[in-house]
Amino acid sequence: MTEALPMFPLSSVLFPGARVPLRVFEDRYTALVRHLLTEPDPAQRLFGSVAIREGFEVGDHGNQSLHRVGCRLQLGEVEETPDGGFTVVATARDRIRLDGLETDGEFPVGRVEVLREDDVAVAPETVERVKSTFTAYRATLAQISGDPYTGRLPHDPVMLSWVLAATAPLPHPDRQRLLEADDVAVRLDMVTEMLRSELRAMNAIPSLPATDVARTGWSPN
Repeated sequence: MTEALPMFPLSSVLFPGARVPLRVFEDRYTALVRHLLTEPDPAQRLFGSVAIREGFEVGDHGNQSLHRVGCRLQLGEVEETPDGGFTVVATARDRIRLDGLETDGEFPVGRVEVLREDDVAVAPETVERVKSTFTAYRATLAQISGDPYTGRLPHDPVMLSWVLAATAPLPHPDRQRLLEADDVAVRLDMVTEMLRSELRAMNAIPSLPATDVARTGWSPN
């Protein structure tokens, strides 16, 4: 079942649970924020974001090709800037699949399907394997640039998969593959193998991982 949702494509892949700071200044996206602010219930100030496959976040040409799977976000903190734009913080709530995009209005509107997580059991061995791999990854990276994660890892396997996917500075294609994985056990296995690959590369040539998207600050929109 699809629904209409305002869309805000970004150059980065988002994961459920992530807090997303945005600098909004383009007319189409300031119009989107103003539209959301007319909704009296803050819990219903929802919009979608999918990662840009080809193109740019800003400018006349904009994004020319989008990934289909992204996230539904809830608008949170909003502050208007002197130039008429906004600084906002949104929280990614769950995954969506984009089935179509209309761009002839004030702001892009997508036809999306919300993707639900299957409530399936995950083997304890799978959880322990990914946690131990991440512990080794953290220890190695901490010697180079500092610990990439602070706090305790979640016990829930679904949230654990999203936290590790968001924290590990993996390349864009790997992050998108993790987002598109429907089975949480498969996703945890994928994170494990990706982290092990990063570890092998870092042990061979000690340096920062090639991609640092997990610690990107502001998205220039």
